[in-house]
Amino acid sequence: MRNILVLVITIFTALTSFSQDVNKDSVWLRENYYKIERYIPMRDGVRLFTSIYIPKDSTIKHPILLTRTPYSCSPYGENNFDDIWNHVWNPNIMAYFKSGYIMVTQDVRGRWMSEGQFVDVRPFNPNKKTKTDIDEASDTYDAIDWLVKNLKSNNGNVGVYGISYPGFYSTMAAASNHPALKAVSPQAPVTNWFIGDDFHHNGAFFAMDAFAFYSSFGKPRPKPTIVGPTEFNYPTYDNYKFYLETGSLSNLANYMGDSIAFWKDLNSHPNYDAWWQARDARNATKNLKPAMLWVGGLFDAEDCWGAWNAYKAAEQNNPGKAFNKIVEGPWYHGQWASRDGTHMGNVRFGSNTSIWYQENIEVPFFRYFLEGKGDISSIAEANIFISGANEWKTFSEWPPAAKTDKPIYLQENGKLSWTKPSNQNSFSEYLSDPSKPVPYTQNVHFERTREYMDDDQRFASRRPDVLVFQTDTLTSDLTVTGSVIADLATSITGTDADYVVKIIDVFPDKMEANEMDAHLVERPGYIRTGYQMLVRGEIFRGRFRKSYEKPEAFVPGSIEQVKFELPPIAHTFKKGHRLMVQIQSSWFPLADRNPQQFVDIYHCKDSDFIKENIRIYHDAIHSSSVILPVLP
Repeated sequence: MRNILVLVITIFTALTSFSQDVNKDSVWLRENYYKIERYIPMRDGVRLFTSIYIPKDSTIKHPILLTRTPYSCSPYGENNFDDIWNHVWNPNIMAYFKSGYIMVTQDVRGRWMSEGQFVDVRPFNPNKKTKTDIDEASDTYDAIDWLVKNLKSNNGNVGVYGISYPGFYSTMAAASNHPALKAVSPQAPVTNWFIGDDFHHNGAFFAMDAFAFYSSFGKPRPKPTIVGPTEFNYPTYDNYKFYLETGSLSNLANYMGDSIAFWKDLNSHPNYDAWWQARDARNATKNLKPAMLWVGGLFDAEDCWGAWNAYKAAEQNNPGKAFNKIVEGPWYHGQWASRDGTHMGNVRFGSNTSIWYQENIEVPFFRYFLEGKGDISSIAEANIFISGANEWKTFSEWPPAAKTDKPIYLQENGKLSWTKPSNQNSFSEYLSDPSKPVPYTQNVHFERTREYMDDDQRFASRRPDVLVFQTDTLTSDLTVTGSVIADLATSITGTDADYVVKIIDVFPDKMEANEMDAHLVERPGYIRTGYQMLVRGEIFRGRFRKSYEKPEAFVPGSIEQVKFELPPIAHTFKKGHRLMVQIQSSWFPLADRNPQQFVDIYHCKDSDFIKENIRIYHDAIHSSSVILPVLP
């Protein structure tokens, strides 16, 4: 009872302090800034609504920091400053106001108060020839051009930043290459919605996120408005129950209705065809002129893939580029912009990682390139937080040159070893039943959690349809930095299957209180010893094992290789811990259920879902492993 009381008091104190800080910031903002709203014309005549916050101090010239968003640049009204922290900006943005930046937000084409037609992840067009050839890069160019020519107090230097979907628009902004655009920071940028971000992971459809998002966001907006769309009225707030009882994706489409254009697009493009390939934001990473700072979260449930891979593409497409850096911290989606980066879910990080990032990387980055002040020599090529060890590390390249890719092999009796198995005809087997899919987290809840990314996996390890392999107790620290490769030898009794591979840090069954407090949050009644921390989990739709463009059915009973890449990790498995690998074939309702037959999943019937036996082999001829990038 005392622990609960202490927790309540702590939360109340934190919320009260935050509220007081926000009120102080709002008062300061009104005293030092004025606001104007303008419709900025694009080259094709469409006008985009733009909110501009300008310092009252006109004795000096000010840099411009721009965010383009599909989520509204409210509050609307030139005299309305109310609650801006809950709309456009996160609390960390106050640093730029205090530094006297001209702060600009813009409703992208076809959203909220802007004119024109909205297109989701509008493809980049590198060959624009006429005024009607527009994309998000050209819209950004035109917006910047208007701002620097019409805001008399600007210093001619513009920066762009945004998180998530605004991160996508930041990538597109960089491709505009306007001469005034000096610095861009795409943060958790939407980059590829088929392979790794948001709505698909390796071809598996993330139905829960897609439905929750598009049932509201996707509703038509025929004319400019300040009124947002209504949300879907769920019949139950138990999301596992809702998606299971809804059944196939065709039934979910009936809930969605016929007016959501992008939902119909999703259903019409089940494979990685030209339509999806055109919407890969990496297409816009060639010949980038601005300084680039890519930011992502190691435990980002939404866009973990984007920052890593957009940064990688920018490196490959711009050899010798002076400033193209990446930052990855131990964060949920957007946590780096919050005031509390001390923990994520149950896991502690030993310091306030968000504040450290803001003060040592992001603010100095924009200050240097937009104001010509400060020093950025401490911002390395890759600035990575190593969870487990709970420390920041810098690397001259990513992945680190010193890492060695080492396969760790699945063995009989749930063992995991660096030695390749030598036995014959050895496998582990489970029954995958779509009517009883493996949940992605143990709690009954409504909205998809962000904390599942480092949640305790003991609930899953106890299920018969989850295979568990683990090492002996580690005798020394094991640090892993880079992409993980799952390399499975498998056979199935059906013609299709999903594979979920999870990398887990198993804490000791006996731990000193100070060690538990250093790494795990104390919660009333929760047993922290033996915690199975998810370090990385990923799903792969087996039909794409040879090609995302041309899926293939499995031959029942035939042993095949399923090999796929998990997003990078940066984690130290401490001495005394164990490394665990879990394998399963559903992750529900995070990902949609595979019918386990080679059918059109988006249009199949409930009767198409079948049980199947899945084997994972671990013998001398057919070995299965997880390839880990081990840092000495």
